[in-house]
Amino acid sequence: MKFHYIVRGIIRDGEHVLLCKQKDGDYTFLLGGHIDFGEAAKVALEREIKEEIGADVSVGEFRGAIENAWDDHCEISLVFDVSHDLSTLDTPQPASPAEEHLAFVWVHQDDLQLHNLLPTPLIDWLKDESHCNWATTID
Repeated sequence: MKFHYIVRGIIRDGEHVLLCKQKDGDYTFLLGGHIDFGEAAKVALEREIKEEIGADVSVGEFRGAIENAWDDHCEISLVFDVSHDLSTLDTPQPASPAEEHLAFVWVHQDDLQLHNLLPTPLIDWLKDESHCNWATTID
């Protein structure tokens, strides 16, 4: 079993959320990525977003954690609000060749399920902020 310690950011523009997907994948996820050993979660999220789309952001309030598992993988994702100057008028592009396997899309919060947002508890979290705190997909 492989364990992943992940940080994800909620990037909103009005009722739209910025999502990421692998170009050959059939699901989306929030921007972010692995937290390096000994790295603070907020620092990791700022670094990951800079690596993915080249944006300088400020990490805000902690929204909650999600425990998730699939195949032979398990992860804990820490989720934070993100302050930014991004807009739905301009969809970000990968910041470097290392990120060109990714695509980014602004999605209305009512359409998150249509884009197969994972882990699935995020769908409720992003539609109704009172759901944020803790969730699990593990039975």
